Amino acid sequence: MSKAGVPVPESKAALRKTLRAARRDHVAALDPRVRALLFMRPPAPLLNIVPDGATIGLYAATADEAPAFSYARFFHEAGHRIALPWFASREAAMTFRTWASPHVDELLVPGPYGMAQPVEDADEVVPDLLFVPLVGFTANGQRLGQGGGHYDRWLAAHPEVPAIGLAWDAQLVDSLPEEPHDRPLRAVVTPTRLYGPW
Repeated sequence: MSKAGVPVPESKAALRKTLRAARRDHVAALDPRVRALLFMRPPAPLLNIVPDGATIGLYAATADEAPAFSYARFFHEAGHRIALPWFASREAAMTFRTWASPHVDELLVPGPYGMAQPVEDADEVVPDLLFVPLVGFTANGQRLGQGGGHYDRWLAAHPEVPAIGLAWDAQLVDSLPEEPHDRPLRAVVTPTRLYGPW
């Protein structure tokens, strides 16, 4: 049983299904006025691991994922360059391209998966620090992703880049199945707590 009261199924596929349902129910129960105030700025202790002038990788959240765009505005105003995932096609590897201004939605277009991504002529970059979405996480930084493996492959190719999860409290579980390619997060931020940084 997870700390959020969600039973932990054996397989990752079953676990994803259970945790997605728990996340959806959690988000649906939030007062929209309260939800709008969450994830407005990173917790102060997290800022200690952000290098000066770093390029910050973020993501365009789905309806139930922890939102990341307020962090984009925060870091942009603090003088950081912002990057978002970019896909040339569904078959292509995930890369990152700059989002010149988080205040200008016109600089984003729908990507192959229907998610907003930078325009094609935006600069390709490697973020110095990456915030990642997730389906589930543990208190020691294990992450369960959506299942496509895009972030797993990107992080494996860039082991020097710290990854920080953004999540709702309902996504916390006691344990997750581990595979050799799984890489722990440097920290996880929820509306009520910062886990790490480790």
